[in-house]
Amino acid sequence: MLEVDHIETFYGKSQALFDVSLTVREGEVIALLGRNGMGKTTTIRSIMGLTPARRGEIRFHGRSIRTLAPYRIARCGIGLVPEGRQIFPTLTVRENLVATAGHGARWTLGAIYDLFPDLRDRDRHFGNQLSGGEQQMLAIGRALMTHPQLLLLDEVTEGLAPKVRRQIWRCLAVLKQQGLSILVVDKNVDALTRVCDRFYVVEKGRDVWHGTTAQFQSEPAVRHDYLGV
Repeated sequence: MLEVDHIETFYGKSQALFDVSLTVREGEVIALLGRNGMGKTTTIRSIMGLTPARRGEIRFHGRSIRTLAPYRIARCGIGLVPEGRQIFPTLTVRENLVATAGHGARWTLGAIYDLFPDLRDRDRHFGNQLSGGEQQMLAIGRALMTHPQLLLLDEVTEGLAPKVRRQIWRCLAVLKQQGLSILVVDKNVDALTRVCDRFYVVEKGRDVWHGTTAQFQSEPAVRHDYLGV
């Protein structure tokens, strides 16, 4: 489905990604791990065209998307839940969801509210009146309303209370059961091992390890060398 092939990405003259490759197949949940500042968010931004890769290739269903504008990449079927949520603070929950709605029968307001009942109760509240956890649920719901074939989630549970984190992980498990392809960045490794099929690790803008969840769990040195503080 998604092929990221040896991409290099810059912020101005400063190079952030030197050689990153990964794949996401139909129905897979893939984790992208690494310490802070190692290139995880830049990889997500490169896929979405927000910080375009200068070299390498990015293909979605075999079609090159590396030079497309972000809105065109989204229309190809890629949904983004960005770091920091970035919901519309002066729109209501319902308006946030409807504003990004695409064409499709799967993800309706009712389906989002079934997935996140807390949002149904906050339907007429503005974005800036929500808790951090509710904002993250809204950000996920907003992305799903675009009817994506692939969902990108950047720091999906960062800063959230344990109860809300559990809700988010249950949500991802449901989406996986429904066959949605997902690429997720998060620091909660134990939770990731319960939902992900494969892992990629980046270090200083390069992918340095990848393998199945079983391989990741059987190689504790990977966590120690590339994820430990």
